[in-house]
Amino acid sequence: MSIYWLIIAALSVIPLFKLLPHFGINKYWALAAVVPIGTLGLLWFMAIKLQELERR
Repeated sequence: MSIYWLIIAALSVIPLFKLLPHFGINKYWALAAVVPIGTLGLLWFMAIKLQELERR
C-alpha cells in the first residue's frame, strides 16, 4: 500500500514543481503535495491566484 502512496505522491509533486512558479509560488512548496491536505491546499491556492490573474 505504501508503494502506491509514493507513486501517487510523485505523480502529484512533479507537475506542481513545474506549475507553481507560474503562479508566483516557490517551486519547493510542491513538496507539500506528499501530504494529501498539502495537495488540496496548493490546488486551492493556485485557483485563487488564477482568479486574481484573470481579473487583471
